[in-house]
Order: sequence, then C-alpha cells, then structure tokens
Amino acid sequence: MPRRALAAAVVALALPLSACGSGGDEGGSTDASGKVEGDITFQTWNLRANFKPYFEGLIADFEKKYPGTKVKWVDQPAEGYADKISADAAGGTLPDVVNVSPDLVAPLAKAGLALDLDKSAAKYKKEYLPGAWASHEIPGMEGTYAFPWYLNTGPLFYNKSLFKEAGLDASKPPKTYDELFDNALELADKSDGKVATLANVPTIEDFGRYGVELMNKEGTAFAFNDAKGVELLTKYKELYDAKALDSQALTATPESSGKKFLTGAVAMNPGSALDLGNFKKQAPNLYKNIGITDQITSTGKVNMYVMGVMVNAQTKRTPAAVAFAHFVTDAQNQMSFAKKVAIFPSTAGSLDDPYFTKEDGTDETRVRIAAAKSLKNAVNYTPVLFSEQMKTELRNSVAKALQGKVSPEEALDNAVKACDRLLKQQG
Repeated sequence: MPRRALAAAVVALALPLSACGSGGDEGGSTDASGKVEGDITFQTWNLRANFKPYFEGLIADFEKKYPGTKVKWVDQPAEGYADKISADAAGGTLPDVVNVSPDLVAPLAKAGLALDLDKSAAKYKKEYLPGAWASHEIPGMEGTYAFPWYLNTGPLFYNKSLFKEAGLDASKPPKTYDELFDNALELADKSDGKVATLANVPTIEDFGRYGVELMNKEGTAFAFNDAKGVELLTKYKELYDAKALDSQALTATPESSGKKFLTGAVAMNPGSALDLGNFKKQAPNLYKNIGITDQITSTGKVNMYVMGVMVNAQTKRTPAAVAFAHFVTDAQNQMSFAKKVAIFPSTAGSLDDPYFTKEDGTDETRVRIAAAKSLKNAVNYTPVLFSEQMKTELRNSVAKALQGKVSPEEALDNAVKACDRLLKQQG
C-alpha cells in the first residue's frame, strides 16, 4: 500500500479550525441509551482510495446488526481536511460521526460540537488502552471527545553501509541522543559533509522525546523554551553547521526526507513497516543494507500518532452515532483493519495477538512486533492544543536559530510567545 495513503491520516496532524459554529444548544441529545436506528453520515480522512471494500463491508455489517439504520459514508481528501471540518462546523453541516486527530477535536469540543464520551459512552472505556482513550482529552476541560481508533509508530531506519564507510560499527546504532549526535558528526566529517545523518529539523514531538516539558500542567501556556529545550536546539545547530543535518532540512517534508534516505544522502530516517516494501522495490541496495533500531528517547516512551472517531454532539441520532463510532473502533474491526495496513489497534489486549508478537523471520514482522511492544506505553507527544499555526511558528523559529540569525534560546522564547498568543486566541 502506498505510504502516502495513510501519511495524512496517521502522521500529518491537521490545520487549526478557524470557525467552530455556535456551540451546542440546538440539536442533539447526549443520551446514547435509546434504540439504535435512523440514518447517519460517517466521514473519513483520505481512506476511500485504498480501503473502499473494507469500509463498505464494515457498514454492511453494522446495518445488518442494527436493522433500521443506514450509514452514508463520505471521504474527504487529505489536503484541506481541517478547513472542511471548520466550514461544516460553522455551517451546521458536520457529519454525525467524524474521523479526527486529537488536535482537530480540541476546537470542536470547546465549541460544544464533540460529544463527551465519558458521559455518553463510559461503559466502553475499559475496552481501550488507557493512553489511547486519554489522547482525546482536552486540557482545561472535563471529558473525552473521541473514541481512539488506530495508532501508529515506527522505528528508526539506518543505512549500514554508510555507517561502515565512516568507520562506525553498523551493528551498534545509536541508542541515546549523545550517541546519535556523536555518530552524526563523525559521519559528516568522514564523508566531507556529503552524508547527513538526519533530514528533519526538530518538531514539537522531538522536544517531547528529548524530555522537554512542553506545556504547563494546566494546559494554559507552553514551556518548551526551558534549559532542556535550548540544549536540544543548540545540538541541532551544531549538526547543521557540520552538515550532519541535511542542508535542506529547513524545507523538508516527510516525502523529501524519505527520498534523501532512499538515495543514500541521509543515513537515518524514521519510518514504519510500510516503508520496507518501498525500499525493497525502489532501492534494493538500501534494502540489503537496512538497519532497524528503536526511536531514540530520553523518556523511555516512544511517540505515537493517534486517530480517533468523534460523535457530533448535535446529531439527531445519538444512539446510532455512538453505536457506529464504537463499532468502527471495537477490537474485532480494528484488528481486521490492522491486517490490511501497517497500523495498530488501540483496543486493550489486541497488541498481545500473535499477529503482533510472533516472529516469522521477516523484517516486516520484526518491525511490526517491535512497534506493537513499544505502543503499550507510548505517548502522543504533540499537545492536543498545538495547532498547525503553532507548528509553523516553531518551525520558523528553529530555522532562524539554525541559520544563526538568533540564538537557540531567543528562538524558543519567540516560539513560546507566539504559541501562547495563538493559544489565547483559541480560548
């Protein structure tokens, strides 16, 4: 399956919602205990092209289980998904059940448009991994605003031949940040700056993995400009100056970083089991020399991406909408989806299935097993309230620090100020 089909749905968390409608006074009931019946609309995010038969089967099974229900499925493209939700929210045309990421839920919940599942569907909570259920909580609000759906994480891939050429032990990839930075400087030095180790500037999740406190406990202000945050950005500046961080990192996208790794211009790149098939086809030499290692963290917890399924608080069919959102995300249906694509279920106990624990000698399975194991205590480091505009502010500030226009400390102070200002506007 092409990586890009799930890239938007799993990795790219979306743009901020600028308009969120008029709150939740009209329409829906929060009581989900009535008869499951009636017509509802279900919206997914860039999934029809690759998974049409799966979703058509899922809907048919639900309608069979609950005669008298009808589910209309709409799928929106990855590009502009948040803007579409924003427009629907403002216009009162938000579907009954919506595929969301945590940062998309926050403004909808604040506007009274996302159903609080702790009130309406608390009986299902125990079916999900605690970290996954908690991922759609909103700082400063009580409640949980979406069913957790699929999770994703992945290892770091590295090019063993590039490590060997630099005189490094390819069987001992870096396990800590200190080792990563040392290896990166050595690779750049030995290749006269032709081989960078990393292709991307640090994002909010990198600061989280490094052990930086991202927000205050109340969720009212950002805190990633602390001493640890400054330390990480200072290290990246050192890498950038030594050409150990790719010179085009300031404008890199996941696709462009992936290409750099494929062509041997970059020695390490994050990825998932999806990528191995791609390497095999597009870069057989790289595939022969591929090394697989764990994500590097200072916290002992890897980063995970979370998708959710939200129920519109204004739906006229609360029992049917809640029943369907639960059905899409129950253990059986998540497991079936996970076997079609390299994602992971958020349901309790699913990651103990032999599919996620039993080796068969292939790299694909090895990656899947390692990822499943790490997900049991993984964290979604990106704060729920961290909007796309905030990501841009951080990225711009990081770029200025790497180019030497401002110090790392000043860069992060500026980013925190800008993000705090945006946070107040979200208010």
